[in-house]
Amino acid sequence: MTDTKRRIPNLPREEWTDPAREVFAFWGEPDAWEQGSRTNIMMVLANHPAMATPYNQWSKHLLMTNTLSTRALELLILRVAWRVKSAYEWHNHVGYGLNAGLTLEDIGAIRDYPSDADRWAEEDRLVLAAVDELMDDNVLSDATWAGLSKHYNRQQMMDLVMSIGHYVMTSWAISSFGVPIEGDVDPIGFDLKSAGGEGPRRTFKPGEVDDWAEQNRS
Repeated sequence: MTDTKRRIPNLPREEWTDPAREVFAFWGEPDAWEQGSRTNIMMVLANHPAMATPYNQWSKHLLMTNTLSTRALELLILRVAWRVKSAYEWHNHVGYGLNAGLTLEDIGAIRDYPSDADRWAEEDRLVLAAVDELMDDNVLSDATWAGLSKHYNRQQMMDLVMSIGHYVMTSWAISSFGVPIEGDVDPIGFDLKSAGGEGPRRTFKPGEVDDWAEQNRS
């Protein structure tokens, strides 16, 4: 993992309008309205509240009310993060994936797919295949669509495709804007080792536990 060149800064305090504060307070971090978000991505997006507000609302559906299981969602996000080499998304979703029941061995196999593809149940394997097909071919094959349809209903199929596209878009933005991993965490690399040697651990999405923001940095 290398340092990210900053292109868009965290919004300077003198530019903290009420619409900007709504952006970085959206996820319910304690004191975010007054002190700003502790996540760099929110502080960067707050540069453009008219864009960031609907982005947050859409992201909240995909992250928290998605019809896919949390396991399936983390499978696809981690595969996207590896494919586009998004260190930021990889770092965050390794912890979310562990909290969803994935093991470090599973996460390594997501990265290394299709090597050892036989380790996966059909549903999991098809989710990973769907990410690669959409990124390589811009459409799901008939075989993958039919296979997934044995496991997922119509709404889940829609959420699957939209989730993959959303996390590709988000990763592009993070990389292109130059959003770095926060300085108060121990970043998890693509080798599944952390810079400080503490190693990956479970982390919590907004709202999963009352003190999710603090626990993710403890």
